Amino acid sequence: MAVGFGDTTQDRRVRVLGEPVDTYPRLAPEVERGAVRRITVVGEEILRRRCREVTQFGTPELSQLVDDMFATNQVAEGAGLAANQVDVDLQLFVWDITDEWGVRHVGHIANPVLDEVPTEQRRLVEEPEGCLSVPGPYRVVPRLDRAVVRGRDKNGKPLVIEGRGYFARCLQHETDHLHGRLYLDRLAQRERKAALREMVASKDEMFARRAALAKKLGK
Repeated sequence: MAVGFGDTTQDRRVRVLGEPVDTYPRLAPEVERGAVRRITVVGEEILRRRCREVTQFGTPELSQLVDDMFATNQVAEGAGLAANQVDVDLQLFVWDITDEWGVRHVGHIANPVLDEVPTEQRRLVEEPEGCLSVPGPYRVVPRLDRAVVRGRDKNGKPLVIEGRGYFARCLQHETDHLHGRLYLDRLAQRERKAALREMVASKDEMFARRAALAKKLGK
């Protein structure tokens, strides 16, 4: 069972695809198997269109894509990564993130759909947010403090993933990507322009850091 929204003190086990496991390595197994791909950057057309649904499950190609996305996310020091961020037009994202309560969440999901949260249960939290496709800047973005996303794993098995806090933010951010939206779109025009200027100034340093981490991992 996935960690419940009210569970902040009990089970600290790693959640893999929403299920607690007793042991888990520091590097996800997918990272070991995967190859690092180039991360797309704001301005590229693939980041601005709705991605296609995954229709073929259980294939070597889909498994390799998941592995490669994990490896790419690892060297970029990301919390999550969507398929269009590695130039693949599919509704798929991965995550490896530790929430505010010390629980690590690891997994992937295809064709994700966020549940609607009833108005009376909506609570927006304003926290800094960044994006691997906007290398460098962070900006405060309001997001719901809880999220439930439904989809399928790479073999077609139905998934329901629940998140709170930082993990909920990740689920919403990555689902946005698959609809062609970036966190920049949630900013006022002035803030958006300032973030883009900051990105231009810092992206070379970020790219060099990623390359160094990839080399360290032998990727």
